Amino acid sequence: MSFLEINDVHKRYGNVEVLRGINLNVEEHQVVCLIGPSGCGKSTLLRCINGLEDITLGEIRINDDRVSGPGVDVNRLRRDVGIVFQSFNLFPHMNVMDNLTLAPRQVLKMSKLESEQRALELLKRVRMDHKALAYPDQLSGGQQQRIAIARALAMEPMVMLLDEITSALDPELVSEVLNIVRELAQEGMTMLLATHEMGFAKEVSSKVCFLYNGVVHEEGAPAQIFSDPQNERTQQFLKSIIEAGRL
Repeated sequence: MSFLEINDVHKRYGNVEVLRGINLNVEEHQVVCLIGPSGCGKSTLLRCINGLEDITLGEIRINDDRVSGPGVDVNRLRRDVGIVFQSFNLFPHMNVMDNLTLAPRQVLKMSKLESEQRALELLKRVRMDHKALAYPDQLSGGQQQRIAIARALAMEPMVMLLDEITSALDPELVSEVLNIVRELAQEGMTMLLATHEMGFAKEVSSKVCFLYNGVVHEEGAPAQIFSDPQNERTQQFLKSIIEAGRL
């Protein structure tokens, strides 16, 4: 039994089948990177795991509890499974502290003092405690993304999903966000990342999965996937990445 089990998951929008039978296991404390061309299903898969999208067929289990299909407690699922998007999604009318304390107070029933203490600890962790009273429009994209990561961590999740979290950032801001993810990986946070940052995936992941056309075509250790891919489509994808100077 794996910590996160994705068993034959399909997702269809009308006549378009985006996920066509995803099978993937993630062990506790593992960092799994999803790579593949745009439109291959990476983001859809993460949204299905978090319950933001209903799956059409199959099953998702976390810690052997079914977290997909009828009867699932979606609020509990989203407490246990944090997700960070490429577009930050901070509440623009709230300052940083309020962004971090809203869900812990409403969902976890933390007191104002407890939630603020927890938020300050997390802001220090992402090196943003000096911006506790700032509003999102006063922050750079990299700063907003670090706040978004802290907000997800405030719910004390069992697993973190990161969906192309650097794709909306200017190149000089990417490293400050990836450094935070690197630290989380070193601390043992279970993470599933969709990313185009191939060098980072090679460095930080326990396992790399190549998705194409809604299916996991190949998975393995980063050294094997990036140095000796077995699947022809994986080989073509990485060849294009290398030619573009991104690996």
